[in-house]
Formats: sequence, C-alpha cells, structure tokens
Amino acid sequence: MFITVLIFLLILTVLVLIHELGHFFVAKKLGIKVEEFGVGIPPRAFGIKWRETIYSINWLPIGGFVKLYGEDQAGAGKIRIKDEGLRIKDKSRAFFARPPWQKALVVISGVVMNFLLAVVIFSYLYAAAGVPVPGDRVTVGNVVASSPAMQAGLFSGDIIKSVNNISITSSQQLTDFTQKHLGEKLSLIIERNGKTQSVEVTPRKNYPVGQGPMGVSIGVNTVLKKYPWYQAPVVGTIEATRTSWMIASSLGKMVFDLVTKAQAPQGVAGPVGIAQLTGQFIQIGPFAVLSLVSLLSLNLAILNILPIPALDGGRLFFILIEMVTRKKVSQKYENYAHAIGMAVLLTLIALITLHDILRIISGQPLLPK
Repeated sequence: MFITVLIFLLILTVLVLIHELGHFFVAKKLGIKVEEFGVGIPPRAFGIKWRETIYSINWLPIGGFVKLYGEDQAGAGKIRIKDEGLRIKDKSRAFFARPPWQKALVVISGVVMNFLLAVVIFSYLYAAAGVPVPGDRVTVGNVVASSPAMQAGLFSGDIIKSVNNISITSSQQLTDFTQKHLGEKLSLIIERNGKTQSVEVTPRKNYPVGQGPMGVSIGVNTVLKKYPWYQAPVVGTIEATRTSWMIASSLGKMVFDLVTKAQAPQGVAGPVGIAQLTGQFIQIGPFAVLSLVSLLSLNLAILNILPIPALDGGRLFFILIEMVTRKKVSQKYENYAHAIGMAVLLTLIALITLHDILRIISGQPLLPK
C-alpha cells in the first residue's frame, strides 16, 4: 500500500512538473520573468534564488507550479504599474504586458509538454517492449460438440495453415473463405504438436447462432512487434495522437450523455481511484506503469486545454478574446471567472473522491464490467 501511494505521488508530481516546465522554458525563452519554480505545493520548505528565479521545495509533495511576473494582472486592461507594485523597468518582462500570441504560447506549452511526454513513453515502449499486433497464425479456440469441426477431428490449439491449398494468415481470411464455400467439403492443413496433417470439414449453410459454419472459435493470436529507434518516435507520435482523439471523443460523449440523457458518467476516477489503478498496474510490471503514465499525461493535456476557467484552456480563451477584440478582458471579471471555475473543479474532485471511497468500501470494481 505504501509503495503504491509513493509511486502514485511520484507519477502525479512528474506529470505536473513536466507540464510546468513547459510554461517555465517558454516564458524564459520569450524573456518573461519567472519569479518562482516550485516543486510541491506551498507552504515553502526552503528555496534557493538563482539569478532572478526562486527554485523552491514545498511541504505538500504533489505536483509543482510556476509563478510568472505580472501573471495575476494578465487581464488588467489599462493597469497602473505603480499601484500594482510592479517596477517600471520590468514592465516589458511582465506576462500581462506581452503580446497575446506570446501569452498564448506560454499557456499552451504545458499541454504540449504533456503530449510530448506521452510520445516519448510510447516511443520507448514500442522500441523496448514492443506492441501487440495480430500474428499470422490462425489457432483453433473452442470446438463445439457435434459440430462439423469436431466431426472432422479438429481440436483446440490446432493451427490452420491452409484451406484448399490457400495459405491462411488471419482469422478474417478464414472466415471470408468459409462463407464463400458453405456446404462444400474443404481440405485443411493443420499443425498439431509440431506435426502437420490434413483434415476435411464441410461448413454448414444453416447453423445455430454463435457457433459459425464450422463450429469453432478462433483464438486470439498476437505477437510483440518491436520498432527500431528511428521508427519508434513516428509510431509513438501516431499512437499519442490516436489516443488523444479517443480520450477527447470519450469525454465529449460523456458530457453529451450527461446533458441530454441525465446519465451519470461511468468509469470516472479521481485521485483515490487513480491511486487504486496505479496499484493494479504496478502488479503487472514497469512497462504497464509507463503505459499508465502516458495515458494520464494525455488525459491531463486534454482536460487542461478545455476552455474552463482556472485551467490553461480557460486562460487561453480570454487571450483569444483579446486577440479578436484587441482589448484586454477586465481583470475583475477574469478573476471572478477563474475563481468560480476553480470552485467548480474542486467540488467535482471532492464528489468524485467521495464516490471512489464509497466504491472501494462497497467492493465495487473501478470500471464497469
């Protein structure tokens, strides 16, 4: 239990720090002053000031943060620098004083870093561990009693090499060929215990639902395919993009069902649920834990880019308004929006956490079966 909690906190910290490093590096590159880069959540345990930035370690060991100079005045409009306590000479280095496109880059950089982390992990897994892909062996699974397959002498575990001298390399190929020759006697070459032999079977034209013409199921046949180092990043990027789209689509469907059908989302987990899931992945092995980290990183990226106040997407929304109208949004109204957004998010997290705790106490599974 202790190890699970420790690894969960480590994963959460890495995900947040990677996110904040995106804001940090882009802000530094654009010349925006970074007042503090913190590991953990305040209160501060200790900090070291190097050049103009304080690098701090904080007491709550979860995540981290970046404090940009003039960030709280991002929607200040015609702000009076003196009244806000900002030095005149540093006005050009304040976040709020920068062009909208620069502020947008700083805001979305955290999301980009989470996406890139997933790409790196996927690339490593594809190169080091490989990815399951369909194999070219068609293996007999279950054989239905009194079916043509049983009468022909087929057994579970037999490998079907060919049908009527046509090489069979996929279950779909076998299914398609069988459907075209219903009622005809087929000659199968199979491999059993390392030896090949021939059997004859006649697929039925009329057969019970769920049995198929031959009366066999095809076993799942996958092999691990490893990619060379120069191909892995390409495949990793494609997989990260595909997974991001899948997450976004699932989230959209969840919101649609909630609004139109008043249907509560299933399988949603908060910190407690994710910690429980982490424990399950730890039991599988380190590659499984890395897969979980990549999925969580993409989830963090997708959620953060949503136009919800208090999140990066919400800040980006106000920046886009500034780009279109060429006027800064009132600081007061933007602060109200972010405060309300934060309150709503914290309430949702509290409700989901309570649901996770009640689910664990009642012994219900994390995901619906």
